[in-house]
Amino acid sequence: MRVKPSKKTSPLLPIFFIVAVDVLGLTLIIPFLPFYAESFGATPWVVGLLISCYAVCQLIAAPILGEWSDRYGRRRVLILSQIGTFIGFLILAQAKVLWVVFLSRMIDGATAGNLSVAQAYIADVTPQEKRAKAFGIIGVAFGLGFLIGPAISGVLAGYNYHYPIYFAALLSLTSICLTYFTLPEPDFHVRAKEVQKTSIFAWSKYTQQFKRKNVGTILYLFLCFHMAFALFFSGFPLFLERRFFYHGVPFGPKEVGYLYAYSGLMGAIIQGGMIGKLVARFGEINIVVASFVLLTLGYVALGASYQLPLLLISGTLSAWGHGMVRPALTALLSRQVSSTEQGTVLGLSQSLNSISQIVAPVVGGFLIGHGYLTVWGMLSGLISFVGLSLVWKAKREGRYLGGFDHRGETQSPSP
Repeated sequence: MRVKPSKKTSPLLPIFFIVAVDVLGLTLIIPFLPFYAESFGATPWVVGLLISCYAVCQLIAAPILGEWSDRYGRRRVLILSQIGTFIGFLILAQAKVLWVVFLSRMIDGATAGNLSVAQAYIADVTPQEKRAKAFGIIGVAFGLGFLIGPAISGVLAGYNYHYPIYFAALLSLTSICLTYFTLPEPDFHVRAKEVQKTSIFAWSKYTQQFKRKNVGTILYLFLCFHMAFALFFSGFPLFLERRFFYHGVPFGPKEVGYLYAYSGLMGAIIQGGMIGKLVARFGEINIVVASFVLLTLGYVALGASYQLPLLLISGTLSAWGHGMVRPALTALLSRQVSSTEQGTVLGLSQSLNSISQIVAPVVGGFLIGHGYLTVWGMLSGLISFVGLSLVWKAKREGRYLGGFDHRGETQSPSP
């Protein structure tokens, strides 16, 4: 029987531990997955396809899982998603041929609703004015995951490629138990008929969101962020393997893991206590502007880096940009929609991440496979600059200073 948490315990505490364990499992896999795929004969382009197949499945499933969480409850859908991740890790560990590696990522992708459901959960239990700080909890979980997971992965992969996978599966099972025994369903009652039913082919429902002035702009900003990040994230291990050497040996999972850990440390610092204070002082819109400036500079510096010092500078700039932009954008988006739309719209933002992970890894794999390493980094910087242009335009127009009112309209600031 599930233990009922104490009323004095904040529901954000168990959601933090759940997301942290999920992210830790994910970050155990990410740094060495390209090297694991290469051990089965995969080229950089095929590695890009491997990441894309996960994203295709996630693209289809994420809005559905978000709508189910609106209709049937956050906790149930979160457990379903976590079980899919656990099964995917077990299959990945047993892979003997490349197509089984693809199958494992497809299963994980088809149930990959952990993040969007967790975000909807936080929106349910947090007042509007405190959401940026609350969403920073997910950022802290990501930061800690990237601080610890890649380092552990690099060490374990040095002994056997299967060790990080089994450790990730164990963490996934732990996350399922945490959700079942510690996470209460939020005090959020909505009749099923108040939530519009979603189907896989109900794309018109999603495209309508882009036509809503404020919501649409934020979604486009998410797309710019996700596209640049997916291009960077999917190609980073292969980029390092081809450009950087240690004692004459190309960078491998261990070195990649340490650099991911450094990025996670920077993210944990910015999201562990600074993001709430920064938003309170400057506002979400200014934080988003600053984030895209940092991302643009960081990615351009990465493409131009040939020595470790510039690589670390670029990593610091981009890590600070990542750490600030995600919680600020998520808070802005959650404030523009009603409580009955939180899961659906946040699921849609996750689908934009999936679209990015479908397109960007293939493009990045092609560029890196053909030796265009600098172009790969500069392209991420260019996409971030497009995001900077969009958010600067929104800032000049004075948008995103209000919230969501009871009539379903975005409030404007008082004159």
